[in-house]
Amino acid sequence: MSDLVTIVGQGLYLALAAVIGLGIARILRIDNTLGCLVAGVLAALLLPVIEYDTGVRATSLRDLVFFVILPVLIFESAWQLDPKALKRWIGPILLFSTLGLVVCAFLIATITYYGIGHPQGFPWTAALLTGAILAATDPVSVVNLLRRAHSGKDLVTLVEGESLFNDAAAVVFYSLMLGLATYSLMEGGSEAPSLSAGSVALYFCMIFFGGVACGLVFGLVTSLVILFLRSPSAALMTLVIAAFGSFYLAESVFKVSGIISVMICAIVARSCLRKQSKTYLADAEPTWEWLGLLFTAIIFVIMGLVITFEMFTHQWLAMLIATAAALGSRALSVVLVAPLTRFVGPPIPKSWRLLMSWGGLHSVIAVALVLSLPVELPYWWTIQSMVFGVVLFSLLVQGTTSARLIRKLQL
Repeated sequence: MSDLVTIVGQGLYLALAAVIGLGIARILRIDNTLGCLVAGVLAALLLPVIEYDTGVRATSLRDLVFFVILPVLIFESAWQLDPKALKRWIGPILLFSTLGLVVCAFLIATITYYGIGHPQGFPWTAALLTGAILAATDPVSVVNLLRRAHSGKDLVTLVEGESLFNDAAAVVFYSLMLGLATYSLMEGGSEAPSLSAGSVALYFCMIFFGGVACGLVFGLVTSLVILFLRSPSAALMTLVIAAFGSFYLAESVFKVSGIISVMICAIVARSCLRKQSKTYLADAEPTWEWLGLLFTAIIFVIMGLVITFEMFTHQWLAMLIATAAALGSRALSVVLVAPLTRFVGPPIPKSWRLLMSWGGLHSVIAVALVLSLPVELPYWWTIQSMVFGVVLFSLLVQGTTSARLIRKLQL
């Protein structure tokens, strides 16, 4: 009973801090994520003074992030996609989220590994984990800017869809790299066991397409249940259960990607129930909007709680290397993959490519993944510092200049 009270108390504390962060963002007229980050930093400074222990620990964050926050964020993002526009751009989106993701992740890993140049303290497994985390993009603010600028459904769908599928694939790749790192740690070494590219690709495909199959089944079942119940309240309840249920069953029972399952479940359910958007699902979009806002705010509050001044004094060079690697690798992956999209869908204009490169912000998904790193890994703090540095650059520089870029490109 005491454990349950502790968990509820932690949740209420984080939610309260999130609301305060949203208030700070409104007062200072900054992005909500920055406001919540500020609230977390202030809480981290003030709570020791009043001798209050929140109970939030790095060792307990993985379960909270992976099994509670990520399913909601992925389901919410997938639910927002327009099914018709997604069908038109599904070829380029899949190309960017597979080939583009792999290129970006390995470029980041290579640059950070040789840039840091410390194989004992930062081995290849650490570099690959960093690459998997920073390959995930989350351009929510850019999508909002495009919508306010009436940039057209095609561009919005491409940017938002590529981000969603990219995030889901990045989580799968991250899980694979984390498994290798954990195995290496258990064996007492710093390097992962040698695996062939074919075996890694086969495992990735099994996890990925297994998640697709689970999500397809769960999405169809969810649609049938909602149509059978014919109640707005029951429909919302069913969708929330589907978000968590599709994740847990895929991960625990079928041993495939829960994140992919959640994403496909949302897309299939939205497509099957598009005629019910003004009846049983009239309140679905605002419901998922506030849930997404709440969990995004909580993620950045946690980031503010765990970020420390020592990260900037001890890891500043690693942060700079990671930021340069993330920017350069994202731009190069877009440049290399974009010309290939004409074989699988509509061609992508050069102005769109530039926006995708600079607007590929690293935000909530990258923070969520790095917060879930096991503290048993000897290099977890280094990776966390690097990712936090990249996220801060994205929020403070890329996020604030994207509106100007959109106007300059006349999008």
